Amino acid sequence: MNRNKIKYLIFAFLSALIIYINYTPAIKSVYQTPNYYKFFEGEKVKFNFNLPLKVGFYTDRQGIVKINNDESGNNILNLDKPFSVETLNCGKVNINFRLFGIFPIKSIYVDVIPTIKVIPGGDSIGVKLNTKGALVVGYSDIIGTDDKIYSPYREGKIQIGDIILEINNIKINSADDITDIINNQKDTMITLKISRKGNIVYSKLHPVLAKDDKKYKLGLWVRDHTAGIGTLTFYTEDKKYYAALGHAITDIDTGDILSVNNGQIMKSKITSVSKGKRSSPGELRGIFLEEVDTIGDIEKNTEYGIYGKIINPIGISLKPIPIGYQSQVIEGPAKILTTIDNTGVKEFDIQIIKKVDQKNPNQKGMIIKIVDKELLDKTGGIVQGMSGSPIIQNGKLIGAVTHVFVNDPTKGYAVYAEWMINEMENLHHDENVFKN
Repeated sequence: MNRNKIKYLIFAFLSALIIYINYTPAIKSVYQTPNYYKFFEGEKVKFNFNLPLKVGFYTDRQGIVKINNDESGNNILNLDKPFSVETLNCGKVNINFRLFGIFPIKSIYVDVIPTIKVIPGGDSIGVKLNTKGALVVGYSDIIGTDDKIYSPYREGKIQIGDIILEINNIKINSADDITDIINNQKDTMITLKISRKGNIVYSKLHPVLAKDDKKYKLGLWVRDHTAGIGTLTFYTEDKKYYAALGHAITDIDTGDILSVNNGQIMKSKITSVSKGKRSSPGELRGIFLEEVDTIGDIEKNTEYGIYGKIINPIGISLKPIPIGYQSQVIEGPAKILTTIDNTGVKEFDIQIIKKVDQKNPNQKGMIIKIVDKELLDKTGGIVQGMSGSPIIQNGKLIGAVTHVFVNDPTKGYAVYAEWMINEMENLHHDENVFKN
């Protein structure tokens, strides 16, 4: 047999072996593990693949992690037994898996960071938000004093979702400001400064004198504030920055995220519960008094909740606990903290029935199911007003409730806590907000 044929047979054999190895169920299960893990400094995590494989673990840096108490960076382990990964120092390291220590099958990137601790919430809060400018939510034609129908918004090409920031260089803080300005200007052309999908545009149009009340109008329905009930997720022990809701406050008509001019969160007293049913989401109903019960200010309204600083104590005395990142979340039992009556924050059982590995922020990181009998009896599951309820697993705050499934109120979505942490850090990037 000539040398070329031998080389060909060896190549074919090795290729077939690699293909076979890569497609065996055991190897495929290793492939399905996340490519990225974030751990706290000093943390010890156990893994159990329960697979009949011998795998080599090789790290590209020493002193960051040790595997099964070995810091050498070269470990050959049988995956049919549990093993541990312990973090030693902050830093970043790649861990390469090689079957029998030879064939590369997986690479995992590990980021070791300082421990972040927060005080979990669960308190029911009232939320009042005043928008920056006035949000256009609808149109209305005007009957003029000459009995003709006018649509001045058409002249200005105003769109639903536009935010009117200024009229003739005068700042708009409320809907009443628009009425006052255009009636002082009377029938002269006005210039609107508008925020449209994040871009600034200018528009000119003529207000019309209405026949019914003799006032000048633009033919626009606008909104300048909103209010409702939600749940506090967590706050920092030292500087008292808070996070709540887990999702944005949006306009009920346009669905747009409302910009913040100013706002407050307040202590809320639950007055009643509308139980959730299939195709009919339930609701927590409550009352709050702005003059008496203000807790803090709203500084930011984002896709992942509202953020600000607590001004007055809120009366809960829970101890700080670590944040858990998505790589530390496991499908299975967990708890939520929430308020459904006037007995205060309570802990309820849930199941995390699915987790989604996310490289980029998204509100739908986990699917959860309420399994606590008391909570099911009182609310039917997840109801409006529970958004922001913190989720606790293995002593860590791992996320917050965000949405309910309309056709099954026992189930809903949750956002990972790390995306809420990112939002808070972005808001106060020049401060150490998690100093404990």
